[in-house]
Amino acid sequence: MTPAQCRAARGLLNWSQQDTADAAKIGNATIRNFEAGRSSPQNATLDVLQRAFETAGVEFIPENGGGAGVRLRKTSP
Repeated sequence: MTPAQCRAARGLLNWSQQDTADAAKIGNATIRNFEAGRSSPQNATLDVLQRAFETAGVEFIPENGGGAGVRLRKTSP
């Protein structure tokens, strides 16, 4: 996950940095510093963060020539 994907995922869910930290059970400073590019969290922290977003309905789109991204999971009608 990139800092931009983190910001975009929060935007899709309308989550604040604190909402995200609470959902992932990590510190708010971790989110703030990661998104600002001031730090790179441990892989385990990024995994927890990504799982929190995925549980809430975000899908991560890998780099495939068109750029990495995020989207909301399609729900059944």
